[in-house]
Amino acid sequence: MTATAATEVATTTDGRIVAIRGGVVDVVFDGVVPRIHDLLCAGDIALEVAGLIGHGKVRAMAMAPVRGLGLGMTVTATGGPIKVPVGDAVLGRMLDVFGAPIDGRPAPVATEHRAIHQPPPLLSDRAPQSKILETGIKAIDLLSPIERGGKTGLFGGAGVGKTVLITELINNTVQHHKGVSLFCGIGERSREAEELYREMGEAGVRDKTVMLFGQMNEAPGVRFLVGHSALTMAEYFRDDKGQDVLLLIDNIFRFVQAGSEVSGLLGRMPSRVGYQPTLATELAGLEERITSTKRGAITSIQAVYVPADDFTDPAAAHIFSHLSASVVLSRKRASEGLYPAVDPLASASVMLTPSVVGQRHYDIAREVRRTLAEYEELRDIIAMLGLEELSSADRATVGRARRLERFLTQPFFTTGSFSGVEGKLVPIEDTLTGCETILSQTEFEFPESAYYMIGGLDDLGAAS
Repeated sequence: MTATAATEVATTTDGRIVAIRGGVVDVVFDGVVPRIHDLLCAGDIALEVAGLIGHGKVRAMAMAPVRGLGLGMTVTATGGPIKVPVGDAVLGRMLDVFGAPIDGRPAPVATEHRAIHQPPPLLSDRAPQSKILETGIKAIDLLSPIERGGKTGLFGGAGVGKTVLITELINNTVQHHKGVSLFCGIGERSREAEELYREMGEAGVRDKTVMLFGQMNEAPGVRFLVGHSALTMAEYFRDDKGQDVLLLIDNIFRFVQAGSEVSGLLGRMPSRVGYQPTLATELAGLEERITSTKRGAITSIQAVYVPADDFTDPAAAHIFSHLSASVVLSRKRASEGLYPAVDPLASASVMLTPSVVGQRHYDIAREVRRTLAEYEELRDIIAMLGLEELSSADRATVGRARRLERFLTQPFFTTGSFSGVEGKLVPIEDTLTGCETILSQTEFEFPESAYYMIGGLDDLGAAS
């Protein structure tokens, strides 16, 4: 797509390229110098101004491979930032960072285009809410309930099921969600984009969904800005139309990674572990726009890749600080076949208080955590001496904990085609009743295996 289609052209001035370093291009202007975030066009390649060097020179990020650019080539300043189409015209579409179609259909005909860089809402405009978004996934609804209008992170290393969990959340929430859903793929694979587009169509929810992608093979500038494009579209539905928006981001770590690449290309000195020195500011600039206002709410669910499973990594630590709920996926549980591999002791939510979820839910969640923590402490003794050496009370605790671990597994709708097991959507009440029943037992009618991959306890008879 041509860069000129990405914005409404205002007053234009011309400059010339004086240096090209990877994806960073230096341009000199003899007349009016563009501002930070302004869009430049060098032939068909779009550039965004990232820094002002002085003496009419600017440093810009290329939004495409720089093949074809040369020294002395003419660059046109459009006089404004990148703008994307907003409104109902983008619903059901698959778009790129400029709002241009990548689904093979004509460009969306929108009545309005907006700049992708916007300030977050004022504190006076924000509306504090304490409502739960029910997902139908037992481990999440019980131990780290998602806040409607809040931000939830799905943390995990490679291959523990972040994307599968995101697609299941899309399946469970979009169909019952009355507002608009927006999926933003940052630095993910084209295979996942194609599968998601097809699954949305099969589920019949594509016409209420917008999909934006800045994929792994694209320039770091695209991956860095596609999140801002998605938020601009989401803010229109929230602020202008007063609708609730469900924003799914896969993967927010790739945003940080793209920022690190851009920072290195711009010549900034790296900070701790090689990240950009502006990591906290850049992340806050994106995350603070995701909030509830008096007009509507943006509820965000974000997958977060954790490098080498190290939760002290600066990227993971900074993302943690913005979230109202964190769902941690454990490689150990995944290796045991306990899916979703949610770590019940590491996952947390600010919503898990008696005033929000109710005293009964709070007490059951605490008791489940306590039982599983006791089992973790007993694991070493069981490994060395065997289960028979434990007291009868400890044996009962182990029996309850192992059944709780298996009860918190669940077959997913999105994996049914290759697992052969039909997915289950479990209401919170059924999850609470099941956990309460297991916690109250000292002797068990059914073996541990009967609790694995079921919905509510009503399915026990069939499973055994």
